Amino acid sequence: MVSIPSPPRPEKPPAEVTGLAGCTVGAPCWASLATPDPQAAQHFYGAVLAWDFRRTSLGEDFRLALSAGVPTASLGCTTPALQVAVDWTPYFAVTNADEAAARIVERSGTIAVGPVRLSLGRGVLAADREGNRFGVWEGRLIADWESWRAHRPWRLELRAGHMFEAAIFYGEVLEWACARPGCCEVRYEHGGVALQDAGSVAARIVPAGTALSGERTSPRWNVYFPVPNAGTAAEAASRYGGGTIGRAAEGDRRTALLYDPHGAVFGVESRRSYVTIARRG
Repeated sequence: MVSIPSPPRPEKPPAEVTGLAGCTVGAPCWASLATPDPQAAQHFYGAVLAWDFRRTSLGEDFRLALSAGVPTASLGCTTPALQVAVDWTPYFAVTNADEAAARIVERSGTIAVGPVRLSLGRGVLAADREGNRFGVWEGRLIADWESWRAHRPWRLELRAGHMFEAAIFYGEVLEWACARPGCCEVRYEHGGVALQDAGSVAARIVPAGTALSGERTSPRWNVYFPVPNAGTAAEAASRYGGGTIGRAAEGDRRTALLYDPHGAVFGVESRRSYVTIARRG
C-alpha cells in the first residue's frame, strides 16, 4: 500500500443523485474508478486533482468526487466476487440496460458484470470487440442533469485500433444517430469521430497510435480531467505514488496521461490561456 503523507479532507454529508435518464440516448453520463483502496485513492486524487469527497447512498465503499463543488466522478471498492479491473470506466446512459447488453453481445462485445440492480438504477460493465472497457447505465443521474450534460467536468476519448469499426459498434449499441428524440449525433472531423450531445462534443473516437511524447498509446477509453497545469499535475502524480505515461501539446492545450498508485489510467489537460490567467490572478 502506498503511504501518502497528506491528511484526508473532512467528509461532508452524503450526496444524492437525481434526474432520470429517459431523456437521453447514448450520452456519456458518468465516470467511475474501481480501486482496491478507496481511502488511498481519495488521498491521491485529492492531492493531484484537488477533489473533495462525499459519502453516497450506495454504501461505505463508494465516494462521490467533486471538483470545485461540481459532481465529477465516483470511487468504488473492487471486490473479488465481481472481478472488476482496477481502472477508470466511462458510463453511457441508456433507456433499457437489458436491451443494451443484448446489443453488446450480438456485436461480439463481452459482458463482465450485469445487468445488476443498484439502489438508483441498473448497470452493466462491458468491453467492445477490442477489449476497451465501458459501462451502460439505466436509471437516475446526477442532480441538474441538463446543466451537467452541457458542461461536463471531463473530456472522454477512445483511442481505437479500428476507429470506424469502433464508431459503428458504439453507434449500434448506444443508438447514436438514431431517429429517437434525445439521441446523440455523430460526425467525422479533425481526423476522428465526434459524438455530439447537447450542442457540444461529448466524446471522440480517434486512432490509437503515437500521440504522447513519442510513446505508443494502447486502445482504451481515457477520461481527461481539467487542471490548471497538466505538467504540475503529472509531477504531483509521481510524488504521490503514481506516474506519467506520456504528454502531448497541441495549440494552447497541454495533456498528460497518468496512472495512480494502483495502476488506474486517467488523463489531465490544461489550456495555456487558463494557466496564464490563473498566474496573473
